[in-house]
Amino acid sequence: MKTRAAVIYETGKPFVIEELELDAPREGEVLIKYLYAGLCHSDVHVAHGDLEARLPMVLGHEGAGIVMEVGPGVDRVKPGDHVVCSMIPNCGTCRYCATGRQSLCDIGAQILEGYLPGGRFPMTGPAGEYGAMCMLGTFSQYGVIHQNSTIRVDDSIPLDKAVLVGCGVPTGWGSAVYSANVQVGQTVAVYGVGGLGANAVQGAKHAGAKNIVAIDPLENKLEAATLMGATHTFADAGEALDAITDLTRGQGADSAILTPDLVTKQIVTDAFNAVGKDGVVVVVGLNKLMEPTIELPGSILTLFKKTVKGSLFGDCNPTYDIPRILDLYMSGNFKLDELVTRTYTLDEVNLGYDDLLDGKNVRGVLVHEH
Repeated sequence: MKTRAAVIYETGKPFVIEELELDAPREGEVLIKYLYAGLCHSDVHVAHGDLEARLPMVLGHEGAGIVMEVGPGVDRVKPGDHVVCSMIPNCGTCRYCATGRQSLCDIGAQILEGYLPGGRFPMTGPAGEYGAMCMLGTFSQYGVIHQNSTIRVDDSIPLDKAVLVGCGVPTGWGSAVYSANVQVGQTVAVYGVGGLGANAVQGAKHAGAKNIVAIDPLENKLEAATLMGATHTFADAGEALDAITDLTRGQGADSAILTPDLVTKQIVTDAFNAVGKDGVVVVVGLNKLMEPTIELPGSILTLFKKTVKGSLFGDCNPTYDIPRILDLYMSGNFKLDELVTRTYTLDEVNLGYDDLLDGKNVRGVLVHEH
């Protein structure tokens, strides 16, 4: 069948809208009609070459839609099911899935190669075989994905909001709830409050933090952070440090969560200085794959028992946490509607990313027209 998709052929170049050929689903695979896709910054890292991916690639790794057809052996979903696609697949049987660490599923190692398990590329076109970002490629009207990437959701849940829970929402929320292990009454600093950081703020609030300090140079992002639960906002890391010192009577923050567009040495250093004894710095954002972004005094790390750790998908388990967050949303205890600044059509995908890079949106959503 035919599908229209947004393709990156060369890093640093705009998306190209192409008509591609999509193969039918095979063993363990699902044909999905994408209705919505989230415009997440991780796709920018591929488009700009920060993350080295196999090109050409259909980008988009947050998706929600309807199952149209299933291949042999599929038991997670059936035709007609509403699904949210997880940017991290989960097989359920590798050592990481089996020990409750689905964000590290072994299948995830191939998400930047763009092929399905077994090395198959369901999409073909003028340049031959086309990869799909995170094995999803949600900037396509239709996709053939593995059932390990699907999370069935109730038909009553609005998919235009649920789409955000495929990556950005659990990544941010889980970075506070799981990675930083925020506890009641603690002080948390969040550096960069876009799509990930706004949800780190929500996670810290749900976990019971007393002080949630949001740091971002853009006023609209700080306003969004306040809406999500931030108690203090600052455009400057130095001012934030002074406030954290006062709020904690000199003890420092219990945790700092790094969710900027690009993680730099300066941001890591600012966060390291902001946390106190036994404090944890959670690095969520990215930079170029081999770019050194951490240079810290090891003696301070030791003597103050500080921790610097990475967090992938917020240490969430997709099959548990995606439905959990959506349940919180449906009960009025989680904000998704407020995250969406604007929607775009597939033909406006380049505009959507221009707006993201210009800091205009907390989150943008692509609406597929079939």
